[in-house]
Amino acid sequence: MVSFWDYLRRDRNGFDTGSQYKITLTKSQPQHALTGPAATTGYLYVNLHWTARTAESGGGSGSTLRRLFSPNILRPVEPDGSRPQLNVDLDLACMYELADGTRGVVQPLGKYFGDLQKAPYIKLSGDDVYGAPSGESMYVNLEKKDQFRRLLIFVYIYDDTPAFDRTHATVTIVPQTGPRLEIKLDERAPAARSCAVVLIENTGDGQLTVRREVRYVHGFQSDLDRLYGFGMQWQRGYKADTPQG
Repeated sequence: MVSFWDYLRRDRNGFDTGSQYKITLTKSQPQHALTGPAATTGYLYVNLHWTARTAESGGGSGSTLRRLFSPNILRPVEPDGSRPQLNVDLDLACMYELADGTRGVVQPLGKYFGDLQKAPYIKLSGDDVYGAPSGESMYVNLEKKDQFRRLLIFVYIYDDTPAFDRTHATVTIVPQTGPRLEIKLDERAPAARSCAVVLIENTGDGQLTVRREVRYVHGFQSDLDRLYGFGMQWQRGYKADTPQG
């Protein structure tokens, strides 16, 4: 039987996704530097995984108090089949600015899945609707590190599905060496449609810095663009009928 860690280490495309050790980026410790082989070797693996929160049920605080004072309070809680899970379609994406000034986006909308062997040297593996076990994955070719100026990893909600407060979402960044970096999207942002998760910058001294952002906006990609000053032109996009691999 394959363990969770073995599953995390090797994705569905056969890539080794790196170390089992992790660092959680938080508000108090938002930044981590990738140096040496971690910044220049192989692929940087980025994964978005989420599960939908169970739909809220009625009953209010009164029903909560009744449960607290129930004689069965010490019994294990059994799954409530009457509470359906809400379908949430989160998408992993990346805005990039290259050293030559080229700017663009890698995302499912518009089928901008990128390329690892030529610019932008970023590849989205596909679009998993409603949170498959492997989530959504993206790869950054660190052999081309000098071509990057900055990368903004972000997550957005497609179309009219529920907002971020209906999900448990985590973005994991895994270099070929060193610890995994974990960023939890656990802040309640019921009206947000997009979230800037991390900003990866080439500091020009042989390292990449990964900085936690977790900035929610009520709008979409164009609003994130204005927030971070990429200066791109945007228009309404649509997903393909079938996922791309």
